[in-house]
Amino acid sequence: MFSGIIEEMAVIKAIEHDGGNVHFTLGCSFVNELKIDQSVAHNGVCLTVVGKTAGAYTVTAIKETQERSNLGLLDVGDMVNLERSMLMNGRLDGHIVQGHVDQTATCTDIRDAGGSRYFSFAYEADKTMAQQGYMTVEKGSVCVNGVSLTVCNSQENSFDVAIIPYTIEHTNFCRIKKGSVVNLEFDIVGKYISKLITYR
Repeated sequence: MFSGIIEEMAVIKAIEHDGGNVHFTLGCSFVNELKIDQSVAHNGVCLTVVGKTAGAYTVTAIKETQERSNLGLLDVGDMVNLERSMLMNGRLDGHIVQGHVDQTATCTDIRDAGGSRYFSFAYEADKTMAQQGYMTVEKGSVCVNGVSLTVCNSQENSFDVAIIPYTIEHTNFCRIKKGSVVNLEFDIVGKYISKLITYR
């Protein structure tokens, strides 16, 4: 489980294709603290550490993960948002994030807001998906590339988020532009409520 509060950005050092799997080797400041089998969120995708050296670690993305997320679009040198799993004795600063990306979205607009910026995202949506909780609500939570954010201007298949300068500087929002593909995880609470309603 994660909170959507990014610890830092990692640099992809190597990518290796192995059948339908892709092995990503990344470098970050806390490599020495990682353990094999540990879960780490990468752009919001929960991946398991499968290998480690003195300055880097490796995780594997299976075919389904690549199809549901933007990981298959990454190249060597790209920056990835990292978050280690949440400590149970800490504060939940963001919202409950599982690291199970639902789908991708595309950035459609970026607007200056006098110090902060509004990012607009559009995603594929239909009634069936909405009934399963694959949607946003005004002032609700959404996870974009692993970042816990508050929704504004929620529409049927799009939404905006307001990003403060700190988040732009310390996450890969600094590299998002119009046309960029990002990972979305919709709020798990909304998914459970939607499921319960279908059984009424």
